[in-house]
Amino acid sequence: MQTLKFVKIYVILIVLGIGLICVSDSMAEYSKEEICSAIWIVEGGNKTNYPYGIKSVNCNGKEDCKNVCFNTVFNNVRRYADYGFTTHATFLEFLQSRYCPLSDKGCENWLPNLKFYLEKE
Repeated sequence: MQTLKFVKIYVILIVLGIGLICVSDSMAEYSKEEICSAIWIVEGGNKTNYPYGIKSVNCNGKEDCKNVCFNTVFNNVRRYADYGFTTHATFLEFLQSRYCPLSDKGCENWLPNLKFYLEKE
């Protein structure tokens, strides 16, 4: 229980602007920018019609879609701290459930690919 308190406090500090996300997969810390950079690659980079995989919101070009991606990651840090940790072992698993859920066709490799590119950075 003490560990969950620490994680929740840590994530709350992130929301307040510290800027790092604790990912318990490898106990590494990734910034919002690192996660978004990995999402850019996983979602097809310059070869896609949907920058950062953004389909549910209209965005005008790469920079606008990048802002949507950053906001999505940021908002899900708070959601993970509030309730996501009760159903998902890690922040990245929770993020996948919101960003590219397994129920969607073609999303089964999203999380392994994201982790691959995060570890590569």
